Amino acid sequence: MADRFRVTLAQLNPVVGDLAGNAAQARDAWRQGRAAGADLVALPEMFITGYNAQDLVMKPAFHVAAIQELHALAADCADGPALAIGGPWVEGTQLYNAYLVMQGGQITSTVLKRHLPNETVFDEKRIFDAGPLGGPYAVGDVRIGSPICEDAWHEDVAETLAETGADFLLVPNGSPYYRDKFETRLNHMVARVVDTGLPLIYLNMVGGQDDQVFDGGTFALNPGGELALQMPFFEDAITHLDLRRNDAGWCIVPGPECSHPDAYEQDYRAMVVALRDYMGKSGFKKVLLGLSGGVDSALVAAIAVDALGAGNVRCVMLPSEYTSAESLADAEAVATALGCRYDYLPIGPGRAAITETLAPLFQGMPADLTEENLQSRLRGLLLMALSNKFGEMLLTTGNKSEVAVGYATIYGDMAGGYNPIKDLYKTRVFETCRWRNANHRDWMRGPAGQVIRPNVIDKPPTAELREDQKDSDSLPDYPDLDAMLEILVDRNGSIADCVAAGFDRATAKKVEHLIYISEYKRFQSAPGVRLTKGAFWLDRRYPIVNRWRDPG
Repeated sequence: MADRFRVTLAQLNPVVGDLAGNAAQARDAWRQGRAAGADLVALPEMFITGYNAQDLVMKPAFHVAAIQELHALAADCADGPALAIGGPWVEGTQLYNAYLVMQGGQITSTVLKRHLPNETVFDEKRIFDAGPLGGPYAVGDVRIGSPICEDAWHEDVAETLAETGADFLLVPNGSPYYRDKFETRLNHMVARVVDTGLPLIYLNMVGGQDDQVFDGGTFALNPGGELALQMPFFEDAITHLDLRRNDAGWCIVPGPECSHPDAYEQDYRAMVVALRDYMGKSGFKKVLLGLSGGVDSALVAAIAVDALGAGNVRCVMLPSEYTSAESLADAEAVATALGCRYDYLPIGPGRAAITETLAPLFQGMPADLTEENLQSRLRGLLLMALSNKFGEMLLTTGNKSEVAVGYATIYGDMAGGYNPIKDLYKTRVFETCRWRNANHRDWMRGPAGQVIRPNVIDKPPTAELREDQKDSDSLPDYPDLDAMLEILVDRNGSIADCVAAGFDRATAKKVEHLIYISEYKRFQSAPGVRLTKGAFWLDRRYPIVNRWRDPG
C-alpha cells in the first residue's frame, strides 16, 4: 500500500469553445506531471469547454465534440499518471457537469455534479441535470473524493465521500472572482475539512471570460483546517503537491504559500486580467479610448496600458469649446506618463455641421440636453470611426455610479466594446487611482510611479458639455450617491434602508427612480468586469419597462 501520493495541480486559463486548445493545455500539464513523478494530474471544472460556457454547452454538436475531445485526450495520456479534468457528460438523455478521471487510455471514472448553482452569474439548473450522491474514485490504492465546486459548499457530498472511504478531497472549481471571495471559499472549505477529517485541495482556474474573472488562488488544507499550500492569484501555475500517509491517515506535505493581495490590488488585477483576456480571446490586439482629462478615462487608460502595453493603447482627446485648459493639460499628462499614443481631434467642425443640418427642424426651440448629448454622440462616432479604420477596440469609461443612474449618453460615451470599470463606483475610482500611483507590480506592463497626476483625481468631476458644468449639478455628491447605490443595488435594499442610514427620503427616491429608468441603457451597454456580487448584467436582472417604485 502506497504511503506517498503526488498530485500535479494545473491552475490554468481555458478559452471557452477552444476544445483543441484546452486539450493541448491539459496534455502539457499531464506531461509536466509525468516528468515530476505525479500519480494524478488535476485540472479545474469544465476545463475542456472553458467556463462559463452558458447555453453553448446545451448545443448537441458542441457537447458531443467536447466528449470526443475528452476520449482523444484519454488515449493520448495513457502511459503515465491519471488525469482528471472537468467537462460535459451525457448519460441517456441527461447532460451533466462532470469530472472525468482518465487512466490507461480510458475514462475510468465520472463524477457528476449534484448541487447546481442557480444564482448570481450561474444558471446551471437551466443547463445541466443534477447528479446522484456518489463515492470516491481510485487511483492506484488511493481513494479520492471530488465534490465539484458548489458540491463542496454543501455538507452532504463531502460527508458521503468520507463515509464511503475517501482518503482526501480534491475539489475542482470554476469559481469567479468577487471582492473578498477568498475568505468565503476558505471558510466553506475549512468547514468541509472539519466535517470529514480529511485533507482538502481546492483547485481553481484562472483567466477572464466576458464579465467574469477566475482568480486562481488554489489552496490546500490539512485535517484541522491548517493551510498547507497557497498557489498564486490571477496567474497560470502548475504545482506538484505531495500527500503522505501516517497512522492517523493522509496529510499534505506543506508547500509554498503565495501572499494574498489586498482588496485594491485584487480589484485592479481583476480589471487588468479581464481586459487582457477579453482582447486576446476575441482576437483584438489594440485599444483606443477617449481621454477627457477626467479620472475615469485616466484609470481606464492605466488599466489598458498595464494589460496590453503602452504601444497597444491609443488615447484621443476630443475637445469642444467647453473643454477647459486644465482638462487638456491633464489628459496629455496622463498619456505622456503612461507612454501611450495621444491624438488630438477637436469636435468643433463636426458639431457645427450637425447643428446646421438640424437647424431647420430645431428652429425656434431652445438649446437643452439634446445639444449636450450631440457632443457626446459625435465623440462616439469619431472614436468608432477610428476603431473601424485601425482595428482597435474602443473602451468605454463609465464608472458604476454613472452606469447605475444613467449619467451617460447612449450611443455617445457609452459606445464601445468593453468597460473595465463598469463595476467600480466613483469613490472607488478615486481610491484606485491613488493605489495605482503608489503601487507597481511585475505583472503591470505600464510604468511605475505616478501615472495619474493628483489634479486629475482631486478636481471636481464634470462632463464639460456646457459652461461651468459639474456632476453635482445633476447628482448627489458621489460619497452620498455611492452609499445609496450600495444599499439599493448591491444589497437590494429599500428607500427605508436609505433613510435609516441617514439620507434624505426624497433624494433616495430620486436615485431609485434614476436606477429604474436607466435599465434600457444598461441593457445596451458594453460588457465589463465583475468585481462584486451586485454587478450589472447577470447578478442583477430587472425588466426594462417597469412602473413599480418603492413607496418608502
